[in-house]
Amino acid sequence: MQKLIATNRKAYHDYFIHETIEAGLVLRGSEIKSIRAGRVNLRDSYVSIIDEEAWLLNMHIAAYKQAGPDSHTPRRKRKLLLHRKQINRLHSRMLEKGYTIVPLRLYLKDNRAKAEIALVRGKKQYDKRATIARKDAQRTIDRALKDRG
Repeated sequence: MQKLIATNRKAYHDYFIHETIEAGLVLRGSEIKSIRAGRVNLRDSYVSIIDEEAWLLNMHIAAYKQAGPDSHTPRRKRKLLLHRKQINRLHSRMLEKGYTIVPLRLYLKDNRAKAEIALVRGKKQYDKRATIARKDAQRTIDRALKDRG
């Protein structure tokens, strides 16, 4: 069973998504408590491969008030739990021009925090406009069918 905590809606707008992978997160106690409270922001976060390890950077997890002074740093880098083959494949694809890795969703699966990360390529401005136009056309079609039936 999955409980969705946060989504990165901006990623769906700014990138073409090529492949997705589920990754575990190495967290502190106060971080998981803040995640369960839903105090997470994925907006500007991304994944980097450093020393053959995957790290989630710039994800904001708000400080947990009850933790007191021993609470975590909100934007610290967090290690992702992936298999070596997955890391190597992502790293080789990332070295290709234009690819990056971003988190799409953060959710709890069997009480463990998981991140769905994706290999993405950036959209140009005209691609974004075309996507918006396609969604608007589909919405108009759906409304017309709903009113008709």
